[in-house]
Amino acid sequence: MIGRLIKAAREQVETLTRRALIEQEWRLLLDDLPPDRLIRLPVAPVAEILQVYTYDKEGSQNQVPASDYQVDLAGNPARLRFKAGAVGPLRDLNGIEIDFKAGYGSAATSVPAGLQTAILMLVGFWYERRTMLEETRLTGLMPHGFEAALSPYKVLRI
Repeated sequence: MIGRLIKAAREQVETLTRRALIEQEWRLLLDDLPPDRLIRLPVAPVAEILQVYTYDKEGSQNQVPASDYQVDLAGNPARLRFKAGAVGPLRDLNGIEIDFKAGYGSAATSVPAGLQTAILMLVGFWYERRTMLEETRLTGLMPHGFEAALSPYKVLRI
């Protein structure tokens, strides 16, 4: 049961903060390039861009060389901007594909202490109410102060 609670708490923290705690690979699909050619990656922290593809009107995949875009991994959120003219006409749906690696590292010890504490706080809170959780499936219950503990780590939507 504790293992399930830890996993659920980690997932809850990741969802609420828009952060990947342990190293994960992500794929972002976009229909079109924004007018300013700037793409904000939906999760933080981003460790690296693995590959970028575009799909033309005929559906052919084209790998975009790293020289055709700039990356800001230190930003919150991380950003990628295509150089002018780097992307031609795209298919209507999922014309851009960005594969990237996100997370603090491969070990739980790489996760900031504040986020580890928030997970432990949630696990303890749910464990104390385990009978009620088993009967009602109410995983939306949060301990007092939990949201405040996450506040400094939240990636804001722009």
